Amino acid sequence: MVTKIIADGKKEYEFLDSIRDRSDDVALDVNKIVNDIIINVKINKDAALKEYTEKFDKVKLNELLVSDREIEDAYKSVSDEYIDILKEAAKNIEDFHSRQKTQSFINTKEDNVILGQRVRGLEKVGIYVPGGTAAYPSSVLMNAIPAKVAGVKEIIMVTPPLKDGTVNKNILAAAKIAGVTKIYKVGGAQAIAALAFGTESIDKVDKIVGPGNIFVATAKKNLFGIVDIDMVAGPSEILIIADKTANPEFLAADMMSQAEHDILASSILVVTDEKIADETIIQLEKQSKTLEREEIIKKSLKDFGAIIVAKNIEQAIEISNYVAPEHLEVVVENPMTYLGQLDNAGSIFLGSYSPEPIGDYFAGPNHVLPTGKTAKFFSPLSVDSFVKRSSFIYYSEKALLRDGEKVIKFANSEGLTAHANSIKVRLK
Repeated sequence: MVTKIIADGKKEYEFLDSIRDRSDDVALDVNKIVNDIIINVKINKDAALKEYTEKFDKVKLNELLVSDREIEDAYKSVSDEYIDILKEAAKNIEDFHSRQKTQSFINTKEDNVILGQRVRGLEKVGIYVPGGTAAYPSSVLMNAIPAKVAGVKEIIMVTPPLKDGTVNKNILAAAKIAGVTKIYKVGGAQAIAALAFGTESIDKVDKIVGPGNIFVATAKKNLFGIVDIDMVAGPSEILIIADKTANPEFLAADMMSQAEHDILASSILVVTDEKIADETIIQLEKQSKTLEREEIIKKSLKDFGAIIVAKNIEQAIEISNYVAPEHLEVVVENPMTYLGQLDNAGSIFLGSYSPEPIGDYFAGPNHVLPTGKTAKFFSPLSVDSFVKRSSFIYYSEKALLRDGEKVIKFANSEGLTAHANSIKVRLK
């Protein structure tokens, strides 16, 4: 069901390298399909969106915008208990992200030189939310709330409709709680194109965030530059560092919590005790039989899962930093001891009672995380993802007279004499 590897400094890295590009060969013709959709939406706008909604979602729509009445009815139809859970999760997410806010600043120097930076939220942001059976209200909260905290003026959400032309009620409830401005019934690559270019109904946005299938991800990638995006997300992944104190039942459950996402998902356990490794394998077999997505879990674990037996915690950390996982669990005695050594990870979960799903839904840190080793240089979605910064400079005449000759020499050294002349004419 899952590969077991005794770490020797070579075998484990051969395996890790072999699964690195696991999504590269998927649907080689996707790029052409997506580009055709993008061009059609750019030219035909709402008409193209309605055409694709009928073709792909089997729904014929006259109106793309979700009305206030639809949102209110959906909100009222959801149980009070679930609304309370959404509200508490939203509060935790808002509290965490509020601490990320950075302020504008101003610095006055000698000779009346004023330098500074202005920070403000983007004007309009688009959020893509999968719909239908793969509906994730948690993604609504994780994408919309940081944007709201950042001061984004308009948050526009797109999500595919259900077969009856409505939108998943839990998604609409989450959108209301998160403060989404407008919601449209459109999904797929066509929704991304609509947000990037604008249509008669949907405004052009400055940035697009949110998860989606291969068509959505490809559209975001291809439209980057016309519009900003959060990241190009790959298949989900988790790496767990464990020692002899870990509970194999917990380890197996956490590996499968990622494996159920997708047959391309990767779940890796790096453990310092072979007995724990063997007991985890038994638990994987036992628990998977009780889960609805057993087939996906087993294929994911077979193709891209592994249990690596490391010599010690130091070797386990070295392997983890090499993988740079989207999710990293540290299920060891005194996990806080090792926090400073865990350099490459999207989000870190410390201890036996901090499983990855607590971060997916409720704790507060964002669950939109870098995948495919990009945690080496990318960060989770945050308030910073939704702001722009402008620096500003004020030089007095006296200050320019003081520094001008230095700038002239600098410009001339680069052969940019017009730059130098811009200073010269002011020094006469």
